[in-house]
Amino acid sequence: MNRFLPFLVSLAFSIAYAADTVPTDIQQPGTQPGEVGNLESPDKCDNCHGGYNPSVEPAHNWRGSMMSHATRDPIFWATLAIAEQDFDGSGDLCLRCHSTAGWLGGRSTPTDGSGLAAGDADGVECDYCHKLTNPDNSEHFGVMIDPFVASQRGADGTVEGYYGSGMSSLWAGSDKLGPYNDADARHQFMASAFHRDRAFCGTCHDVSNPATGDLAPNNGAQATAGPVIADGTPGAPVAGKAAFNNFPYRYGIVERTFSEYLSGQISQTRVADYPSLPAELRGGALAAIYDAATLGGTTSGDYENPAAPRYFSCQSCHMRPVTGEGANKRGVPVRRDLPLHDMTGGNYWMPEAIRYLDAQGRLRLGGGLSAGQLAALEDGALRAREQLSLAATLSVSGDSVRIVNHTGHKLISGYPEGRRMWLNVRWYDGNGTLVREDGAYGDIDVTLDGQTMRVRSLVDLQDPASKVYEAHMGMTSDWAATLLGLGYPSGMPLSYDRITAAVDCTLGALASGTGCGSTGSYETFHFVLNNAVIKDNRIPPYGMSYDLALVRNALPEPANQYGGGTVGSTYEYFDDIPLAPPSAAVSAEIRLMYQPTSWEYVQFLYLANNGTDPAEEGNAFLGAEGANLLDAWLNTGMAEPYVMATASWGTAAPPCTAEVPAIDTAVAGDKSVAVSWTAVGDPELAGYRLYYDQGGKAQRVVDLACTAGDQSSCTSYTDTELTNGQEYCYKVTSYKADCESGFSGILCATPAQPGQQPDPTTVALVSDPLVTGLLVTEGKGKNTTTTFVATTSFSVGDDVTIRATVVDESGTPIAGATVSITISGPESAEVVTSASNADGLAEAVWSTKSPNPKGSGGTATGTYTATVVGVTASGYVWDGSPAGATFTIAP
Repeated sequence: MNRFLPFLVSLAFSIAYAADTVPTDIQQPGTQPGEVGNLESPDKCDNCHGGYNPSVEPAHNWRGSMMSHATRDPIFWATLAIAEQDFDGSGDLCLRCHSTAGWLGGRSTPTDGSGLAAGDADGVECDYCHKLTNPDNSEHFGVMIDPFVASQRGADGTVEGYYGSGMSSLWAGSDKLGPYNDADARHQFMASAFHRDRAFCGTCHDVSNPATGDLAPNNGAQATAGPVIADGTPGAPVAGKAAFNNFPYRYGIVERTFSEYLSGQISQTRVADYPSLPAELRGGALAAIYDAATLGGTTSGDYENPAAPRYFSCQSCHMRPVTGEGANKRGVPVRRDLPLHDMTGGNYWMPEAIRYLDAQGRLRLGGGLSAGQLAALEDGALRAREQLSLAATLSVSGDSVRIVNHTGHKLISGYPEGRRMWLNVRWYDGNGTLVREDGAYGDIDVTLDGQTMRVRSLVDLQDPASKVYEAHMGMTSDWAATLLGLGYPSGMPLSYDRITAAVDCTLGALASGTGCGSTGSYETFHFVLNNAVIKDNRIPPYGMSYDLALVRNALPEPANQYGGGTVGSTYEYFDDIPLAPPSAAVSAEIRLMYQPTSWEYVQFLYLANNGTDPAEEGNAFLGAEGANLLDAWLNTGMAEPYVMATASWGTAAPPCTAEVPAIDTAVAGDKSVAVSWTAVGDPELAGYRLYYDQGGKAQRVVDLACTAGDQSSCTSYTDTELTNGQEYCYKVTSYKADCESGFSGILCATPAQPGQQPDPTTVALVSDPLVTGLLVTEGKGKNTTTTFVATTSFSVGDDVTIRATVVDESGTPIAGATVSITISGPESAEVVTSASNADGLAEAVWSTKSPNPKGSGGTATGTYTATVVGVTASGYVWDGSPAGATFTIAP
């Protein structure tokens, strides 16, 4: 039933027409539609940032992410359909994050998405992220016109931005914003520190509902939360609304991934400090981040350009650093901390659903996917599975199993509806016979539209021996009563029996306080009307503070789980689950399972949809989306759960016996690399899989099945249609019928035209000593000149410029090389030069700091030594000669 038409006009006769004007109850601060008009298509970005090396390039990896397909996602459309039925105009809240170009272009009205253009299908686009500014205006000033200012000044005068719900502040110029200060882009560019700021991702990954935040009796907050400033009157001016007077984490809980992260200690931990973390945390995702950022422990892991500490941040995990070039133009530097633009979460199933509906011609928007987009989706699904495998570990001690959270947020996190994680335990007797299964997942028979069908789900949701981790949202009875008073129908279904599809609870029954379990609240999937967290037993991140999570509405529910719940307490980052072995059991297989979309959620989105007929309160544009989602779910494996981690109890199950192969050669050719590996001596071997290495992640290149007893045709592969001059890194596994081995070592090669193949023994040499000096600028305007003046004496506050000349064995200059330099002395630092020019000259700058006005602080004075510790040059290896220079810093 569609309610809350703008200004509550004709409530008694409302039908599911999408709003042409966004209600003030849904509007939020930040840049508004039509205020930034120069957003470009990702297709234009592909001209430079794609088509040359899919293992590292931004374009291919972004196109495999759910950010790229946020407007194709059938769950998004099916959920939007229910939201628009429940609260007319609420679709604007969804569209502002799922179709950034469409929303900013003013095509989000009608709010059911029917006004979007075909070109709006690319979800969270390149230009959106690369025009984001910090809404606290501490760096670049985005467009925010009063009263749509997404920040708030505190009593101490400091300004804090609103980070959440897509309340973005966008740069209005033609510049692209990014983290580097030496980018020689072919377009206008501005360096932006915000792009490495942890708050950057909070823009969309704390989600709050402004409607319940303003109108619900509890403002959609947890019971322990502080007061919320809210007008509370439907349709009142925005100036009094909750979204304009409170930080977004204070009201209308939908998801709190960013707040979970900020409430934990991992958000304050430098990557370089990984070795000091608790022993059981040193693994999984945190280890992968550390290894990628430090190049296997050979560097500090800090950012190289500009030099800055790297923390365990959203970007460090979901845009893990790789070595490569960010564009395909000549002179682009090879960076060791190029962010891999995959933004992968854990949704391995959605790419399958999108591919299926695209083939059926039933994607709501963005159909007709290219071969490149389909390949990117497949690669993204693989990375999602890898991300899940790194998220947790299992260990068994006696009759207890421990799950350790290796992420920076709750395990699991994100939009909670339909997502769940659980322990599956299979108990066996001495004969290997299954005695009992806890947390069983399998076939159940259900009724839908009067027909019996078989689907897959958790077999027994109430099994006391099964531990399921999830967050359930819902409504309170007083809010239900308020909705009745505003014209909502008493018979509005809140949930359905998962077997029979019968209505379990109605709005009227909840409002009466005598139905729906009579607890004062009830779980529902009506996300835009939900105003309460009914259950949240997801595992907190390392060092999660009760005090911080309290303020940000990110507490577990109930709050006294995991050793926390009191002022000053810290939650545990693990869960110890007691096992209950049957008397006959001698062994058990324990699996940690994850499912992104459950039968119960898919069933709700199908049954609650009013259809396409406006006469029956349906929506012509969205009325089939519940059916489309159901069809995709049924025909793509029903989002079969993924095994995140395993352990064993009693007699251990046999491990995977697939041997790790040894990769032998990676020989570059013209637009190709020929890779070979040594055959493993296993008669049960099924084949090998060749992957690109992506800073510890993997992108599959090919699957080579072997002929029984003959591996002559499956131990080599020539990777073709590559880009000359780009480095490609490979690793290989072997696999059997039931498992896959670990990865081999890594070999890299750089294709080149015939006659230009680099000699793999060619070395890069750096002139010794290095040269230090100052860049001195003279003149004004067009007459300005900058000159390098060599010196070994500096004052605190100077920018120490360090020059290195890179040549080959014959003394010929090498262009495009970067040199890594450590600085030691009273303080230490690491710098990396810009790419060397045609004369082999490469340059780095170490910015020293002056003392404060009171004379304290600043870079320590004394004698320093700069030493070369590495050279990266395509087609060359560094000879290891530690060229250096000594200089002094005086007061």
